[in-house]
Amino acid sequence: MSNLSAPHFHDEEAAYAYVEARIWPEGPVCPHCGGVERIGKMGGKSTRVGAYKCYQCRKPFSVKIGTIFEDSKVPMRVWLQAMYLIAGSKKGISSNQLHRILGVTLKTAWFMSHRIREAMQVDDSWPLGGLGMTVEADETFIGREPGQAVRGGFWHKMKVLALVERGGRSRAMVVDTVGVPELQPILLGNIHPLTKLHTDEAPVYKSIGRFFYRHNTVHHKSGEYGRGTVHTNTIEGYFSIFKRGMRGIYQHCAKQHLHRYVAEFNFRYSNRVALGINDTERSDILLRGVVGKRLTYQTARGA
Repeated sequence: MSNLSAPHFHDEEAAYAYVEARIWPEGPVCPHCGGVERIGKMGGKSTRVGAYKCYQCRKPFSVKIGTIFEDSKVPMRVWLQAMYLIAGSKKGISSNQLHRILGVTLKTAWFMSHRIREAMQVDDSWPLGGLGMTVEADETFIGREPGQAVRGGFWHKMKVLALVERGGRSRAMVVDTVGVPELQPILLGNIHPLTKLHTDEAPVYKSIGRFFYRHNTVHHKSGEYGRGTVHTNTIEGYFSIFKRGMRGIYQHCAKQHLHRYVAEFNFRYSNRVALGINDTERSDILLRGVVGKRLTYQTARGA
């Protein structure tokens, strides 16, 4: 297992070589024209590390173009340190802590964190579950909607729906409501119809459950938390980690950023040690997701 003493965390040339090997496994690709031939590394003492030139379109480029690293003045080795720390911290790591560890400003640490969370957005085109598999579904409430007064109940809070595949991956998302009109298309679009769906006794799932191979419920209000294999303990464990992170590490989260934090916890859960993925492998998976995920500071602040 790698750690923060590895060469690519401390040497800039080694850092670029590490990133290039994962983003360009078959060699450099020009982001301007897509060319793979007639590409040369730019030389000279004044040339920046990782600079190439495409002799087809005559334009310079580096592996940073078209990724979360583009237009960033933060050294690549520091980016790799930040990615390793975020990917390996079970409950997350605050911008304040990154600022102290990495020696960057708090503003830079905050922006780096959000760019990295963008890279954690996973491909959701494939359904969870399948024949013989079980997916647990539930929702949780966190913080409160902007402009909403604090009052009893939970309807003023921000809402997160999670789908967790037993022994597999998770897919959570921010939702506006927890009624059938919004939740039904999400469950039908993200869970294979031959899946066994397990939920609590919430009425919303009764009408949705009929679209799946089997729908089993546990009645929490009656003090029931499981009948053999019928339970929602897996998703309760997922939410336990998510809430400890959001309340204990991140503490305050605006709604416009919540989807990125959800993506962070999804990524770590779906690439966890129990699935045979260690910290180094998880960081490499994250690194392969940086392409096409640009995020400007203005966009991060306002959306």
